[in-house]
Amino acid sequence: MISWWKRSLARQFIGFILSALVVSQVLSFLISWDEQDKALKAASKSEFFTRTASITRLLEVIPGELREDVLQASETSTSRFWLTTDPPTDLVTWRRSATSQLVRPIRNAVALPPEWGLGSVSGQVEAARSVEAKITPTAGNLEWIQAGGTLWPLDQSARYTDLVTSNGGGSGMGMAVQLKSGLWLNTAYFKIAGTPWWRSPSLYSFALSAVILSVIVILATARITRPMRELAVAADALGRGENVSPIPETGPDDIRLTAVSFNRMQQRLHRYVEDRVRMLAAIGHDLRTPLTSLRLRAEFVSDPDVQQRMLDTIDEIQAMTEATIAFAKGEASTEETRTIDLCALVESLCDDLGDLGHKVEFTESKKAHYRCRPGALRRAIRNLVENAVRYGGGANVSIVEKATAFEILIKDSGPGIPKEMQDKVFSPFFRMEKSRNRQTGGIGLGMSIARAIVRHHGGDIELSSNNPGLTVCLRLPKADRTSIEHRAEAMAAHWTL
Repeated sequence: MISWWKRSLARQFIGFILSALVVSQVLSFLISWDEQDKALKAASKSEFFTRTASITRLLEVIPGELREDVLQASETSTSRFWLTTDPPTDLVTWRRSATSQLVRPIRNAVALPPEWGLGSVSGQVEAARSVEAKITPTAGNLEWIQAGGTLWPLDQSARYTDLVTSNGGGSGMGMAVQLKSGLWLNTAYFKIAGTPWWRSPSLYSFALSAVILSVIVILATARITRPMRELAVAADALGRGENVSPIPETGPDDIRLTAVSFNRMQQRLHRYVEDRVRMLAAIGHDLRTPLTSLRLRAEFVSDPDVQQRMLDTIDEIQAMTEATIAFAKGEASTEETRTIDLCALVESLCDDLGDLGHKVEFTESKKAHYRCRPGALRRAIRNLVENAVRYGGGANVSIVEKATAFEILIKDSGPGIPKEMQDKVFSPFFRMEKSRNRQTGGIGLGMSIARAIVRHHGGDIELSSNNPGLTVCLRLPKADRTSIEHRAEAMAAHWTL
């Protein structure tokens, strides 16, 4: 899960922005929902007290026979009014009575046309009956509250209570007012909860905002990551020794400056390698004259043994100089990179060495397409196989394809190399054989050249014991330029979809 999150910059941006959006929206929703709920309850309470006070004044001035008609005309789908002769002492009993009154259908209900969308009489009746299941008579404060203050402007004694639900399915209130005639006006109001919060329009607004922000982030990150993908492809190719064209210096300032720095670094590296090759070539050229002079002087030495040792030393110096120059030129090789069949290249090399009389066996495998500099890679493999033949008496070569790399295994049955010496054999001019006799060993650059070439391809060489003998593992990663481009294109297509 974590690796999936880290692999994409766009996913991280979307995650951060959506997290911030969720937190801000939740806090805003909770604050606004609480404030809205308080405001609605305050408005409902004020309207309920005002309406009760108005009806109380009206009942005080109209004839007694009209009171019932006035109360029925004043009822709504959420409020009921009724008269009692006894004072409401037991609050639980009064709440049950209020519930039965709220369930009672109103007599002044008007059948409205369905196309008006204002509900029907049967709908109002069903809504009223649902109140009975919501109000809990024993919930909340079980004592009457004396009404007064600015909400209750009349002199008549009034008692107030809340109609509480057990599951938050609505809100209501009730009052009992003593009239001058001795009767008690009872009023009850209850409204079923409206749309739940999970069906609130705010959630649809949040979802729309999240989609729009995600699209914007995808477009923005695509603009940022496109030059980064180009930089990754170019850096991988440069690390493998390819000639890379300067990458476009476009995009935001941070990305553009990175591209500028990369292009400058590439120019400096090429200039450094070219200067080193020219310097070594000049040194090699300048050494030829004194070496030739030494060779001529050695001809005048009268002692044949001393003369031969001098000539051998001169030949060794000349061979080491030429090998050094060849090594430097090989590192600065401008060979074109192309895709080849790695299996065919190794097999043809083994066949050529076999034709020269060397004991080399190749284990066939399926085709392995690989992007490389074939001439340089062939030279590296040849050096390793020739070492196995020279010091191990023969070589067995095979190719193993792994998930992320191709491994070329070169095994021999020779004396092997001690573990503490396995890293030193890659040092320039290092030889296990100390006689410095070129008949029993080379200059000591073969392993160095092979590792330099393999590392230029992004791989490496590892040595291990073969019991007996030595196993040389030449590992070449599959993450070449082509696969990086394909991966970048796949990523871009994924986010476009």
